[in-house]
Amino acid sequence: MRSPFSTNPVFAIAERQGAVYPLAMRYTLDEIETFLTVMELGTVTAAAAHMNLSKSVISKRISDLERALQAALFLRNAGRVTPTEAAQRLAEQLRPALAALTAATDSASWGMDGAAPLRGRLSITAPMSFGTLFLSPILARFALEHPQLELRIDYDDRARDLVRDGFDLALRIGEARDSALISRTLCTDQMVACASPDYLARHGHPATPADLAGHQVLSYSHLPDGHLWQFAKGGKLTSAPVRSCLTLNNGEAMRDFALAGIGLAMLPGFLVASPIAAGRLEPVLPGYATRKMPVLALWPPISPMPAKLRALVDHLAQELAGGRPWAE
Repeated sequence: MRSPFSTNPVFAIAERQGAVYPLAMRYTLDEIETFLTVMELGTVTAAAAHMNLSKSVISKRISDLERALQAALFLRNAGRVTPTEAAQRLAEQLRPALAALTAATDSASWGMDGAAPLRGRLSITAPMSFGTLFLSPILARFALEHPQLELRIDYDDRARDLVRDGFDLALRIGEARDSALISRTLCTDQMVACASPDYLARHGHPATPADLAGHQVLSYSHLPDGHLWQFAKGGKLTSAPVRSCLTLNNGEAMRDFALAGIGLAMLPGFLVASPIAAGRLEPVLPGYATRKMPVLALWPPISPMPAKLRALVDHLAQELAGGRPWAE
């Protein structure tokens, strides 16, 4: 049986997402957008500033939506709002529904020739070190080309949940772990096992992967198999177990501890190309190949793909088409 709201795009999309609505329900896209903004930013004050509205308007829209849903979405206490379990579930359903609606309208306004200016908001998450060292100039050039777009950029080494956390695009280094996301490889990077000349002078150069067992090693906490270093030689793959003397959650911090002579580190090439060229770090086990890591753009499966997201992915691919800029 068709929902009485199926003629309205947002209700039809949400209905396909599995949501069920009472017959008496009446609400607006403004209320939905306001609700998701409060969920994302955490306070009515922040949502009001972001949407350029008064706090009273934000509060009224939330109250009207709660009345339509006949459910409490936020617990209010001393000016603070805390999402209820119902709000969390609703947001999970509405984010992809609203994204699909936005994608459809974006595609219509973009036109066949792509002449219309890109508008709206794009939320991007990327690894901290990669973002600060190489991604920011690339995104800055995109922002200059599309001044009517608002970019929200979050540099975080954690693998964020794009749908739950409201991101349009993620940049990640390494194989995609979420098969539900669409991915595009922008370039690849080579992992490098390295140490400072001072450390190697004190502890010696490992000759084979098995020799790593006797060395101090720096580990990356966000890598699930960080206790195993992988090498290849003559078509044979070797996984060498290592013992961590220090575990960190940031690649630049790992590099700095390696530079200080604390231990060996397995790091992406973009982090160590410069200190290796300067002689401050030395590759170890140079006769063995290390893993190549894809640099990926990932986004939720939205159809049609929003024009602004398509433009950003194409821009990233074009910027990195020549390969790794850090290898130059």
